[in-house]
Amino acid sequence: MNEDRLTLTGLRATGHHGVFDHERRDGQEFIVDLSIATDFAAAAGTDDLANTIHYGVLAEQVTAAIERDPVDLIETLAERIAGVVLDYPAAASVTVTVHKPHAPITVPFDDVAVTITRSRP
Repeated sequence: MNEDRLTLTGLRATGHHGVFDHERRDGQEFIVDLSIATDFAAAAGTDDLANTIHYGVLAEQVTAAIERDPVDLIETLAERIAGVVLDYPAAASVTVTVHKPHAPITVPFDDVAVTITRSRP
């Protein structure tokens, strides 16, 4: 299998994730980056969207995963998003980075992020 990559960077949605009551109540922006290992040979050979991952639909699904039921940890959110991606048969593996740029940290910072990589079993 070829190891081609589909990358989506900077997907943004508001979620109510976190361990503090104000995070659950008020929500905040989460930003997600995806790097998906796949094989584009079939899609390129047929020029058929059915042979690849429809990144527009995937972006909507990831956004919905961020917006739905709250979790305490962004690690849990990253795992949820990886599951969404791996539901696509064309996705061999995915690296998910979840950014929480407005995390409740008491010192100046630019970003907090977790990154996981998951593969199809």
